[in-house]
Amino acid sequence: MARANDTAGDRSVRTLRVGEQVRHVLSEILQRGDVHDDTLASHLVSITEVRMSPDLRHATVFVKPLLGKDEEVVLKALRTHTAFLQREVARRVNMKYAAKLKFLADESFDEGSHIDALLRAPGVARDLD
Repeated sequence: MARANDTAGDRSVRTLRVGEQVRHVLSEILQRGDVHDDTLASHLVSITEVRMSPDLRHATVFVKPLLGKDEEVVLKALRTHTAFLQREVARRVNMKYAAKLKFLADESFDEGSHIDALLRAPGVARDLD
């Protein structure tokens, strides 16, 4: 999902492709339980998007725990294991440089829910009819 101030047209096909590869690798690592952390073992985490910088040296990873529970705790656990995750991504994705990972909470689902609630409000529904 594209964030505000950033559209898919602004990014090159290469950055999109590498971002998807990094997303798949991170998802696989978390799914297999390669990170030895109690918090990450007890939470299902979705990697919703990975946005690469144009030089492919930085990756912003948007994550969402299942049902949005314990978001800050999960982010802290991911940030604690950033060095391990960076090494694994560098090993599995063939790139010239190892990308520095930055983990952020994905707010796009909350924004979508908020917009949906606004559109379903009685005043707006009355205007749409």
